[in-house]
Amino acid sequence: MAHTFICLQYHLVFSTKDRKRFLSPDCTDRIHGYMGGIIRNIGGEILCVGGTVDHVHVLCSLRADMCVAEAVRTIKCNTSKWMHETMPSLSDFAWQEGYGAFTVSWLNMDAVVKYISGQARHHKKTTFQEEFVHLLKRHGIAYDEQYLWV
Repeated sequence: MAHTFICLQYHLVFSTKDRKRFLSPDCTDRIHGYMGGIIRNIGGEILCVGGTVDHVHVLCSLRADMCVAEAVRTIKCNTSKWMHETMPSLSDFAWQEGYGAFTVSWLNMDAVVKYISGQARHHKKTTFQEEFVHLLKRHGIAYDEQYLWV
């Protein structure tokens, strides 16, 4: 076959280091927009970004030759650097080491966009830790609780 065709959307989830509440509502639009620019710069397509004060959700597609781990590393590294340079009050900012990555069927895109867009409302009842464990279970991902939050 002469061409490569893919339809893979990724729901990426990662938190601030120690789930500190760094991402205040007054700066999230700028941060989310910057993340979108990073994804476009690596040849991906940003579909939705959302989150709350201690974590972010990114729905995106990536080029066929871009692995998820490299994309997440690029997003986290570049947003951290940019935040340190442009927001002096966030000089202690850092992302957690790990992340969650879940594939999303084209048929479920609307539901995931709605979920990501409703993060503020969702987190009035649920913590990030509860949400992340739910995502792991829902996607059948095994984990050891003692290593989940270190």
